[in-house]
Amino acid sequence: MNTTTDRNQNATPAVIELTPTQIKGLKLAKDGDLFPQDAKKWTHLNAVVTYARTDRFKERPQKVKFLTTTTLDELRELGLLRSLNPNAKTDEAAHGITMAGKVWLMRNK
Repeated sequence: MNTTTDRNQNATPAVIELTPTQIKGLKLAKDGDLFPQDAKKWTHLNAVVTYARTDRFKERPQKVKFLTTTTLDELRELGLLRSLNPNAKTDEAAHGITMAGKVWLMRNK
């Protein structure tokens, strides 16, 4: 009697459900590492307001995309983001996407 194969066949992978805000934050992390900014926000290093080139009527500023510390903590608890410097405090260290986060984006969005 082989019980190890029975356990493996009945095991189902854990399904992670994310909110739209968490999905946006994960996509932002996929584009590059996230660094702490003012007012508990996280965004790319040296992120600035850009202007749309294809707007034929006038140049409209494109806002800097960011995510909050709360969303970052939720994604880190799920294992989708990780601190790039484990020796520093989590509020000060840059964060990057993990392979699990990349796989989740590939499968779901």
